[in-house]
Amino acid sequence: QDESVSASLIHRSYLPPVGIVAVGAVIDGENESIILHCTADGIVAWLNVCPHQGRRLDYVPGKFLVDKGRLVCAAHGATFRLNDGECVAGPCRGASLREVPLRISETGEISFGLA
Repeated sequence: QDESVSASLIHRSYLPPVGIVAVGAVIDGENESIILHCTADGIVAWLNVCPHQGRRLDYVPGKFLVDKGRLVCAAHGATFRLNDGECVAGPCRGASLREVPLRISETGEISFGLA
C-alpha cells in the first residue's frame, strides 16, 4: 500500500531554464528541502542532504557551490555529478544523493513524492 503524499508546490515557469535551485516541499508529512537541477532536457530532483553527515549542501539557503559542472557540499567538499548525483570526490565517494521522483503536469505544475 502506497502511503506517500506528494505535494504540488511550484510551476515550471518559476524555475530557471538552466541552473540549480532549492525549493521546499512537504513529502510524507515532512518539510524537505529539494535540490532541482534544471537543464534543457528536463529536471532532476534530490533531497538537499549530503550523504556524508546529513547536512544541507547549500552554503546559504538556495545557494550552491558548483565547480567544473559538479555540485559541491559546502560543509566538507563532497563533490557530486549533476547527471546522476553520485559522489565522485570527497568524504563520501561512491555514495549518491537521494533522488526525489517528480512529475510535471501538462500545465507545468511540478509535484514530488518519495517511494
